[in-house]
Amino acid sequence: MTLQEVGDDDYTKDGTVDLRGNPVRRSQRGCWKACSFVIVYEIFERMAYYGISSNLVIFMTTKLHEGTVQSSNNVTNWVGTSWLTPILGAYVADAHLGRYITFVISSAIYFLGMALLTLSVSLPDLRPPKCTKTNVEDCEKASVLQLVVFFGALYILAIGTGGTKPNISTIGADQFDVFDPKEKIHKHSFFNWWMFSIFFGTLFATTVLVYVQDNVGWALGYGLPTLGLAISIIIFLVGTPFYRHKLPTGSPFTKMARVIVASLRKAQVPMSRDPTCFHELPLLEYESKRTFPIHPTKSLRFLDRASLKTGPTNKWSLCTITEVEETKQMLRMLPVLFITFVPSMMLAQVITLFVKQGTLLNRHITNNFSIPPASLVGFTTFSMLVTIVIYDQIFVKLARKVTGNPRGITLLQRMGIGIILHILIMIIASVTERHRLKVAADHGLTHQTSVPLPLTIFVLLPQFVLMGLADTFMEVAKIEFFYDQAPESMKSLGTSYMTTSFAAGNFMSSFLLSTVARVTKNQGRGWILNNLNESRLDNYYMLFAVINLVNFIFFLMVAKFYVYRVEITDSANVNQETTVLDNRE
Repeated sequence: MTLQEVGDDDYTKDGTVDLRGNPVRRSQRGCWKACSFVIVYEIFERMAYYGISSNLVIFMTTKLHEGTVQSSNNVTNWVGTSWLTPILGAYVADAHLGRYITFVISSAIYFLGMALLTLSVSLPDLRPPKCTKTNVEDCEKASVLQLVVFFGALYILAIGTGGTKPNISTIGADQFDVFDPKEKIHKHSFFNWWMFSIFFGTLFATTVLVYVQDNVGWALGYGLPTLGLAISIIIFLVGTPFYRHKLPTGSPFTKMARVIVASLRKAQVPMSRDPTCFHELPLLEYESKRTFPIHPTKSLRFLDRASLKTGPTNKWSLCTITEVEETKQMLRMLPVLFITFVPSMMLAQVITLFVKQGTLLNRHITNNFSIPPASLVGFTTFSMLVTIVIYDQIFVKLARKVTGNPRGITLLQRMGIGIILHILIMIIASVTERHRLKVAADHGLTHQTSVPLPLTIFVLLPQFVLMGLADTFMEVAKIEFFYDQAPESMKSLGTSYMTTSFAAGNFMSSFLLSTVARVTKNQGRGWILNNLNESRLDNYYMLFAVINLVNFIFFLMVAKFYVYRVEITDSANVNQETTVLDNRE
């Protein structure tokens, strides 16, 4: 069925269908009606995920008796894996099962991991006996069986998230047809409200759930997130009749590999300037699949040889212009992906070292109430909830009048502001930690960990609050950038770039923490020890500030030369062609 045969403006024009493959009407499916189920799902799912991850370093320290470096690295390695598996999930969705089916199957695996994890913290036989010794190194360690059950559950959970993370945000964005002017504007706002839902769920996790874990018990503290995940899956399934779907279009990895191989095979072939010498499918063939061709661009021109009509005509020797341009779009994003690794390292500090600092400070708000250290993450969440609304409702509208950009400022400009804030955050964190160490020394508590310092935990508040502000710029822009700049047939892979950024940041954080801890300990006073009062976290944080500064310099170079993928839809054209031009946003 071609777009002309549809003959009804109410049908979507972006290739979306129902689960049976039939064209869908925008009045019956999609838009905010469908997105409401997706966003509510994300609130409950993020509550479940962060109900586990936010306080995980405390559980590993107090219940599994692990040291500072080991527990922090175990957390970041698991979080990194949770963000790495979405590459596989994106491949399965784009190449085989589609986003919806991949998501549903992965949700079942996710729930299995959560249920097993709840069981592992609930049964006394699955964790080591309680220890009251000051040095956790002297406590009885967890047995092999206990570790296998606990970490097995964590990594089953990570496998499940591999199919949910890259597809749920993409499913949400697919509910808006970019060929409808009103829906295209709504799509720009979707990612802001998507992040709002994430951090709303996170806020509940880092306040209520963390308090339950620290003061009531880990069994209930993990049982509630498991229940929340079950509710989120049910909510998503209820919305099934309202969703629009994109059909799987083949493996993006295979498609990119074919373009690269074909261009290398023709490396010695003279480049032609005649457009008729390049291979492309007829427009009607794209229309029959409810997709659109992409016009050639001037960047990465060495790949154009892959579509040059010369030599063999098999798929590994001759590709279409559209396939070449899709590969170009994914490769152009790689430098941006690399510069997001350091900002992702920053997020790893929030749920590890930032939280560990809070355990040594005065946490009493009243005589009968103490704030859990991990609850400080809630201030990051609340900060982002407030600033993201201000950004979307006030800043964007004002900036549009100045720049003429529908987003207010470009996505890379938004990322750049986030990186600048990260530099400021680490400087503040370093100064705050230096003050904390001075208080410990002045009161003779340098070698003590069981006695809280006479310093309120809220001294850490600026670094947590500013992190939320930075997330409003960096993290929202990161998600939107990798979705927006990916070609239509590779949206899940584009979203997996974002998850790869988080994965790399966590693994790099583990490597840096272990390396700095080992090197500084061998040279004298270690920067990261089990007793943070004897450590020099202030130096470690200042090192992070320098790393962020260097990364910002690289970012400026990447941003200067990056060429945006810009879609221009000619509504007057009966064929509804999409021209993808090289343009600087």
